[in-house]
Amino acid sequence: MGPEAAAPTKERWKLSWKHLYDEVVTTGLCTGCAGCVIVCPHDVLGYDDTDGRYQPVQIEEYGGPGDCSHGDKACTSCTRACPRFRTWETDVDRHLFGREREPAEVSGIFKDIVLTRATDPEILEAGQDGGLVSALLSYALENDVIDAALVSYLEGDGSTWKAVPGVARTRAEVIASAGSRYTYSANTLAYDDLEKGEDRIALVGMSCQSSSPPVMKQRKAGKAARRITLNIGLLCSKSFDDAIFEELFEAKYGIERASIRKMNIKGVFQIWTHDGGYHEVPLKECHAWTREGCKMCPDFAAEHADISTGGIGAFGDWTLTIVRTDTGRDLIDALARDGVIEVRPGDDDPGAIALLHRLAAKSRSRWPDFAPEAPGVKGT
Repeated sequence: MGPEAAAPTKERWKLSWKHLYDEVVTTGLCTGCAGCVIVCPHDVLGYDDTDGRYQPVQIEEYGGPGDCSHGDKACTSCTRACPRFRTWETDVDRHLFGREREPAEVSGIFKDIVLTRATDPEILEAGQDGGLVSALLSYALENDVIDAALVSYLEGDGSTWKAVPGVARTRAEVIASAGSRYTYSANTLAYDDLEKGEDRIALVGMSCQSSSPPVMKQRKAGKAARRITLNIGLLCSKSFDDAIFEELFEAKYGIERASIRKMNIKGVFQIWTHDGGYHEVPLKECHAWTREGCKMCPDFAAEHADISTGGIGAFGDWTLTIVRTDTGRDLIDALARDGVIEVRPGDDDPGAIALLHRLAAKSRSRWPDFAPEAPGVKGT
């Protein structure tokens, strides 16, 4: 018998900012998740959230916007963190779940779908729908599961309704961050505000952001990949530019930003105001303000989170909860065991599960022909 064949050598990753800029940033695939920004070891990537852009930008004085002096010297950190670069979906499926999804798994791979609701009245009141995310973060902080969480807050006193990234370290800060905005906040950017010793981090982010941590881990993107140990994804079909407040809500409906108390989307855009008023804006009127980074995003269901959550379905005060990983299942089991949440079978609301799969399939149809083909994206 002849000598054994040598094991194939894995090709060295040589892809840098110029590749990311050409293939993702300028093509419209970039969702603005900012994963590339937080892993950049040379601090030459910034973030532009003006005029609805929400994209990484090269900020060093070197060449043009697609050039990077460190990339020219073989730095590859940014492409390792991007959840829309090359074969992101199949790579992460295998990393998280040990297999690629089947084409019919339009909502991603998961272990279980349940309905959850916080038992703490304060958290239930402050949180969106069933308050699961706030209950989960509070529990994880108080029980030494995590050191901090990357979340979003409202800027200043909240009257501008501008969502900004921030860090939550206490129950009070979790409650202050509760609620949905429907405009965009790259919560990953709060990574730079972490303190020394905060090495077990939760990320709460829209579906596009929730794919970044496992991509970082699978491609070995460095310290950020190791520190983000809990990944909570928010079901998201789209977010809106901040201009929607003045150009639609105020111009047509007379609703000023500072008057808004709470917002939700349940077939229509629901707005509650501080004076006790309630308004509904048809979603079809909001489409013109869809954020550019959402228009080709195929991921409604936060498919690579540990736990994916959203307020869709018949029960407005319960959270539809998709448990995807062992980390997610262990945490949900602990919250239920300790009476922090109530849990009901997802089958109690079959309409919500059907809607989840329908909205996921609709989002997948956005994936463009020029992008890398992936199982469960094309052909659905």
